[in-house]
Amino acid sequence: MGLVRLFIKDWDNVGDPVVREKYGILAGAVGILLNLLLSAGKLFAGLATGSISITADAFNNLSDAGSSVVTLVGFKLAGQKADAGHPFGHGRAEYLAGLFVSLMILLVGVELGKSSIEKILRPEAVDFSLVSVAILGAAILVKLWMGRFNRALGRQIGSAAMEATAVDSLTDAAATAAVLAGTLVNRFAHVNIDGWMGLAVAVFILRSGWGAAKDTINPLLGESPDPELVKQLRELVLSHPQVVGMHDLIIHDYGPGRRLCSFHAEVPQDADILDAHDAIDHIEREIQETFGIETTVHMDPIATDDEKVNQLRLQVSALAQAVEPEMTIHDFRVVRGPTHTNVIFDAVVPHRCRLTDEEVRQRLSRAVSALDPAYQTVIQLDRAYTEAP
Repeated sequence: MGLVRLFIKDWDNVGDPVVREKYGILAGAVGILLNLLLSAGKLFAGLATGSISITADAFNNLSDAGSSVVTLVGFKLAGQKADAGHPFGHGRAEYLAGLFVSLMILLVGVELGKSSIEKILRPEAVDFSLVSVAILGAAILVKLWMGRFNRALGRQIGSAAMEATAVDSLTDAAATAAVLAGTLVNRFAHVNIDGWMGLAVAVFILRSGWGAAKDTINPLLGESPDPELVKQLRELVLSHPQVVGMHDLIIHDYGPGRRLCSFHAEVPQDADILDAHDAIDHIEREIQETFGIETTVHMDPIATDDEKVNQLRLQVSALAQAVEPEMTIHDFRVVRGPTHTNVIFDAVVPHRCRLTDEEVRQRLSRAVSALDPAYQTVIQLDRAYTEAP
């Protein structure tokens, strides 16, 4: 992290978009410089020995330099302030940069695989050179350092784009090691395994590229939030005595450091409205200060002093969990009439539940009616926005 402290002021304030942008610029600049040097060195070695694999590895580094340019531009775009057209900022540009780098990794893997198969079918003699061996050895060390450098930066600021770049550097080190191994085996054992080594590395590169792509595609598509974060948010909210429950928690990710969330907070219907409202305001500020998440809370008044309603709520909750263990209910109300009693509630069903909404509704209705034939259910079903921690 010596380079970080040297070039980035307030390097530990990673929640600041300006600081994140500087991290991206530093990573991009280091990547461009080192990859261009590696590409030039390998191209010289490839031309000197007539090795197609070394020359291909040189162009691989040249594509890495292009990927570093994409990373730099991505962080530069992500650091732009919000505007009228993008009120939540441009943070997702960082995810797009990571996705592009992942696609570059996959493309390199495909091309290396094709070249390796051709070399297996039509092997070519490769000249041995100590200078080439030295260049390849130095390239492996440089790429290992770059992988460690980018991974450290990625973890420091929580960047999927930098994590993808780190994976790319490690796969490049493996690819160069395979080229070096093939060169040494060919020189001392007189067995040409260059093509087979290249094919094995190509498979490794494709696997790594696909993993890196998933890490950037998921937040772009709108992945479920981290269950540990959901747990911590619930603990914070329910630590306030004015709140007796919460539901419909939704977290939107508009890029690193740009998250929004909303949820419904249940408060006793006979609570002092000003006291409850003050508690909700305090919760919103506390979430912002603790997690850096801008929050909007809807307040739901519920009956807490009717013992019969409370008992029935517990019974219905148990029935819901018998249908699906992770199902929860909220907004529970009971409206009594001369001929029947309406039992009204919302049920949150996890996405992994295989039952259709209508099947869930029918099972719940039958179970509640079994408690008392006078009960008629009015059920609103929702699929869960967050997974149970």
